Amino acid sequence: MFQPFFIARKIVRYGILDKNFRGREMEKPILVFCTVPDENTARLLAKALVDARLAACVNCSAASCSVYRWEGKVEEAREFVLTIKTVSGRYDAVETTIKSMHPYDLPEILAVPVLRGLASYLDWVIDETA
Repeated sequence: MFQPFFIARKIVRYGILDKNFRGREMEKPILVFCTVPDENTARLLAKALVDARLAACVNCSAASCSVYRWEGKVEEAREFVLTIKTVSGRYDAVETTIKSMHPYDLPEILAVPVLRGLASYLDWVIDETA
């Protein structure tokens, strides 16, 4: 049975219509991406973020090749990508934690908004980072 009220409530709750998310920006789910040089750093950082409730979940990808320009030279490195599921209100603490534990002078830390997602999963992200 079609339930328009339920659907409209979920649209408002998760900011699909961003103007309707005003007043609750701090609990808006976001993804934070970060690269690290090795699996041990990935695991330590992931565990620290989840233990501190700064992230509901952190996925540590398999190693990949990064090509980038650093100090005027093109470099290649083997890196692991962390996908950090959190909420916007936790971003500053996530960034501070990453910077304090990261071995790079300039770590990659990028946050992107979650525009849509499974409502029960997004509820879980919000609950686990509260």
